[in-house]
Amino acid sequence: MITATTTPQPQPHPHPQSRPRPLPRPRARFGDLLAAEWIKFWSLRSTVWVLGLSALFVIAANLKAARYTYDHYTVGDGDPATMLQVALGDSFTMIAADVVMIVAGSVGALALVGEYASGLIRTTLVAVPDRRAVIAAKACVLTAVMLGYGAVTAGVSFGACQAVLADTHIGVSVTDPAALRFVAAAALFAPVCALAGFALGALIRHTAGAVVGTVLVLFFLPAFFNERYRWSADLLHAMPLQAWRRLAQVDLTHSLPSAHPATVAGSWATFALWALASVVVAVAVVQRRDH
Repeated sequence: MITATTTPQPQPHPHPQSRPRPLPRPRARFGDLLAAEWIKFWSLRSTVWVLGLSALFVIAANLKAARYTYDHYTVGDGDPATMLQVALGDSFTMIAADVVMIVAGSVGALALVGEYASGLIRTTLVAVPDRRAVIAAKACVLTAVMLGYGAVTAGVSFGACQAVLADTHIGVSVTDPAALRFVAAAALFAPVCALAGFALGALIRHTAGAVVGTVLVLFFLPAFFNERYRWSADLLHAMPLQAWRRLAQVDLTHSLPSAHPATVAGSWATFALWALASVVVAVAVVQRRDH
């Protein structure tokens, strides 16, 4: 009996163009990045404690100043412009501004440095190669949180302090143009300082170094300049702390004479430029270093 055998014929290879192409990887939507960064921001429990306790301290310090004015003020003392400055100054004192500046700047620095320290930034950049979008999302979340922090701190302080001063007849309504500018400047001061710390965190990338650098730039650097010379005054007015001081200053008659005083418009511009420049620096640094 003869059995027929057949030799298997080789199967033709499919043409390269006929092979199914892998589906393109969907790009992460910016809304998804914002949600992810929001979760990461609040995942550190110490952030809640730092913001909450510092806000309580700021409000308590301002209430103490308002109570001191209430106990030592006699109706009829001082001219209206001076008393308006006193009433507003009690709502957000220099101590309060210093605390907000240091806390906001440190939180801003840690918002980026913390991810580098833990190594999570590698996972983030692998999942989302668009580094500019990642940094922009971080900056948006940081700005939103610190704007809320500043608004709550400044708003509650203003309302509580003016309630204390109401019986002395020097209390101010928030609808007053000077009061509205004062509260707005105090609220915006927090996100501006936070974004400055964010940029320094991108540059330094070391937890202690970023926090110390933020404090040095925001708190100590303005002390090296004065308003005696034009160049020095310009550098001083370009600092966020000095810009806040000018925006919080209503009565100029009792201020120290200055050859080159700051302007309200220039102080608002300083806030805007610091915020914008900080984001640009952070994006540029991460884009260049991490490629």
